[in-house]
This record gives sequence, C-alpha cells and structure tokens, in this order.
Amino acid sequence: MSERAAEVPPTDADEQDDDQITDSATPDAATGDTESATETTPTPVTNGAQSVVRALENAGVEYAFGVQGGAIMPVYDALYDSEIYHVTMAHEQAAAHAADAYGIVSGEPGICLATSGPGATNLVTGIADADMDSDPLVALTGQVPTEFVGNDAFQETDTTGVTKPVTKDNTFSSDPDRVGTDVSEAFALAREGRPGPTLVDLPKDVTNAETDREPAAAKTPDTYHVQEQADSEIVAGAAERLENAARPVMLLGGGVIKGEASEACREFAIEHEIPVVTTMPGIGAFPEDHELSMEMAGMHGTGFANMAITHCDTMLAIGTRFDDRLTGGIETFAPDAEIIHIDIDPAEISKNIYADYPLIGDAETVVDQLSTAVETSPEAKKWRAQCQQWKSDYSMAYEAPEDEPVQPEFVVEALDEATADDTIVTTGVGQHQMWACQYWTYTEPRTWVSSHGLGTMGYGLPAAIGARLAADDDQDVVCIDGDGSFLMTLQELSVAVRENLDITVAVLNNEYIGMVRQWQDAFFEGRHSASDYHWMPEFDKLAEAFGAAGFRIDDYDDVAETIEAAIAYDGPSVIDVHIDPEANVYPMVPSGGDNGQFALTEDQL
Repeated sequence: MSERAAEVPPTDADEQDDDQITDSATPDAATGDTESATETTPTPVTNGAQSVVRALENAGVEYAFGVQGGAIMPVYDALYDSEIYHVTMAHEQAAAHAADAYGIVSGEPGICLATSGPGATNLVTGIADADMDSDPLVALTGQVPTEFVGNDAFQETDTTGVTKPVTKDNTFSSDPDRVGTDVSEAFALAREGRPGPTLVDLPKDVTNAETDREPAAAKTPDTYHVQEQADSEIVAGAAERLENAARPVMLLGGGVIKGEASEACREFAIEHEIPVVTTMPGIGAFPEDHELSMEMAGMHGTGFANMAITHCDTMLAIGTRFDDRLTGGIETFAPDAEIIHIDIDPAEISKNIYADYPLIGDAETVVDQLSTAVETSPEAKKWRAQCQQWKSDYSMAYEAPEDEPVQPEFVVEALDEATADDTIVTTGVGQHQMWACQYWTYTEPRTWVSSHGLGTMGYGLPAAIGARLAADDDQDVVCIDGDGSFLMTLQELSVAVRENLDITVAVLNNEYIGMVRQWQDAFFEGRHSASDYHWMPEFDKLAEAFGAAGFRIDDYDDVAETIEAAIAYDGPSVIDVHIDPEANVYPMVPSGGDNGQFALTEDQL
C-alpha cells in the first residue's frame, strides 16, 4: 500500500475545521503500519457506530473516502479514534469513484461513506459504475432515525430502494447488536465470487444506540454459494475442441484480472501459442508487447483484434460478459467460432453470446482445469502467421505533421515512454479514454483503471486519488482526461493537493465533448448540438489556483519537456494539452455493426 499519505500528517484535532475532524488518523495509520495497533487492546464497543468501524478494522480496511453529514455523524465520530485513514472528498460521487478505483488496484473492497438523502443519492452514479464493472466496493450511508423513516423527514431518501438495482447486496440495518455484522457481511459479499458493490444503510438511532456486541468476522452468509470448479465433462469437451482448433483465440475480460487469473492465462496462451485478444476491462491481463497479443477488440479496438475475432474457429472467452461495445452485432460476432466461456457468474453464460462449452467457476481454477485437460497444442502455425499479417496490415499508425495541431496519440505515447511499465493509468470517458487504450502499451494487470459499462464522465481524477492510495509508493499514477470529463469533478484537485498525492493529470483539451462531436460529424450531418465546449477555462491556471502545479502544451516542441517536468513534480500536476480539435478515434465499428467491417476513416462509416 502507498505511503504517500504519510508525507502530510493530518492536522491536530484541536486545529481542525469542524467539517474535517474525521481526517484524524495518525501517519502510521495512513501507511498501514499496524504494529502499534497490535500492541494495544482495542477499546470496547459501546455503540452501533463503533461496531461499524470495528467491522471495517477487523476486515483490514486502511482507507475510507467520504463526506461528513448529519445522519452519518455517529460513524464519523467513531472513525475519529480509528486508525483507518479517512479521506474527505469534495463530492460524494468522487468518494464512490475513489473507493471504486482503490478496489480495482488493491483487489480489496474500497469504502465510501455519505450521509442520508442527497449524500446517499450522490453516491449512486459511482455505485452503479462499480456494479456495471464488477468492482468491489462497500458504501455506508447514514439514514434518518427509524421512527422517522417513511415520513419524508429532512434529508430522507429510501436509499436501499434507490440502490437495489445497482448493488450486489444492500441492507437496511435496524439492530444495533447486528449492525457491525451487517457491515462485515457487506465487505465479504463485495469481494467474494463475482465482485461488486454492496451498501449498508445506517439509521442514526441505530449507530447512536448502546451495544457491546463485537461484529462477526467478514464472511458471506451461509446461503451464499460460489461454484469454484467447472463440470469436468464440459472441461474435457472444451479441451478437445481447443486441441483440434485451426484458428483459436483467447478472449480475456475483466474477470481474469479480478479473479487473479492473469498469470494462469498468460502461461496457458504462451504454452499453446494461442493469440490473445482482450476486452477493454481486460486490458493488462496479457502483456501487449508480447507477439501473441492482439490487444483490445470491439468498437474502438484494433483492426487486427477484430479480424482475429471475426475469423477464429474456437474462442476461449474468460471473465467477459460479451457487452455490446465488444460484440457489435450479435449475429456477426465470431460467426464461425465455437465458444468456450469461463465465468464465475452463471447469469453471464449464454446471456449475450451462446456458449457451446459453458464452464462456470473461478477463472484461475477453471483455467488450471483446462491446462491439465489439454494434452496437445492446436496446430495453428498458419493462423498465427495470419494474425501477425493483420497486425502489419492494420497497424495503429497516425500522422503528426509538425505544422498542424498536436495529435492526441502522440501525447499518449509520450506519456507512456516517460513512465515505468507498472504505471497506473486512470481515465474519464470519451475520445481520450480510447486513445489511452490504443496508444499506451499495458503489460501488467491492475494498471488500467477506467469506467467501462456505465461510461461515467468525470471518473478519471477521483479514480486517480483512489488508485494513488492503493498503489505501491514507487508506482506512477497518470490520469488521461478530456476537458469535458475533467470539468465534471475537477474540485477533487483540492483533495489531491491537501493529501499531497503524487498524480499527473493530462487533459487532452479539444474544447468539445469529443466523442459526441465525432458521432455528430459521422451520423448527424456535422450539427454540433451542445457538444461545442469553446468556453473551457485555462486548466493549467486553474490547477495553480487549487495549489497544484499547472503546465500547458500547445505544440510538439513542448511535449517531452513538459511531460517530464509534470511527472517529476512531487505532488499533483495538471497538463492542459491543446490537441487537434478535429482528431477522431479510429478504428471504429458503428454501434451494432460487424467487427470485421471496421472503419478507418469517416468516409467508411
């Protein structure tokens, strides 16, 4: 875990503002140094709020992200004496995104807190984002006292009702003797099986009420069961199919990373010389600098990845839900292939793409089963040569004339070259997100942090905050953002400055909502309705106003030196990169289109 937070000890309690009294953990707590904690007997639980915090402590929680408020105040009061380091965010949505990114990088559920009513509803976008991407997250929301529930009390919202469709599990906790255990179970459910967000709604009278009940350990309820191993007969059939494949492909989704199966998949692909394609959430599951890598497929995937999917005869798909941005038209997706689908969630099997060999179970476990069952590698030398030819035919090349505006691809590659291989990249959503997928070479899992299924603009900066605190201290964290996305959550710069977090934000500024503008040019006769953002502020100066370092890039001569200076700065820095406003993302498969008929220019759409 990161030791960055230890570099700026929290202000002593008697010097703090009332709205920041929760940032009171010691520097040792921020670094995860529990030596002093193990030498001290925990104080007895005396109320529901202390039981909630004890549950988090017992689960090993080091950081929590949130915003203080009336109904959640008892929990914050209990946090005051905890070694959990609380990061006060500027907005609750950002707290959820920071916790989400923390979970992606660390593999353990991120924790976010908010008060009742508007505090809780402000979390919903971040919770829904985590739900779509199967990210482990626990949301703790304050609620009005139980006697007022249903009476339209001040700041009352039916939080469990609002969030039920976007949580793996949620609980209205009504018993002070049970409340800590409710939180423990929520933590366990968030990380076990298919990860996802859970929520515990905490009425103020319950967290204020007296109890001496210690919470139970973080474990799932007895009624929760996860299948670890796939059916052995289906495994044998899938193995035989792979052995006889002439044109095999492995498709690695986000579940490979979440299931800690990246290494097993790499070994399997390399041993059997099978070309590998990833989904966008699966970026980093297989090193993109390996000759077997075909990189990302889908709407803005590489041409060679989409050709491999379109022409394969056997697809080993692992940890993917086959969403529409990957598949395009269902009828044209891998039309000649038999599908071997590994997923821990049986609901995903044959939901979008029919699985000829449905293998339900833990990704790493099932890959190990397959590895044992496959006795001979497929004879696919010609296929591999064809894949290499497609990589040559449809290489990700671009032009960058020095007398024209800076091309975004050039900036992404320059950022990649200036940082280490294990650098963590976060993004907002839009064109910049696609360029960050396409022109950064990812070699390690848990280094790509973005919003996939929900497509949440504004995700990048708060995600960088959560990623920074989850990352190793010597890892760089770079946020590649767009001007429209950055504008939505830029208030979180105040948090990055306060915590002295070493993150670099590169805003690819084209003064448009770029992806909308690109679609308007392609499909709406160039009518730029509400996509023109020529009123953008000067982000470098705005960064300086927050106390961060501000930089600006206007031409190619500025790129290398400015990036070097921004990354070298010990703290949060923002680069306002003025790119070609007409730059577009290609390849592109129109929504519902044929992946094998990708467009390389607007004329081909």
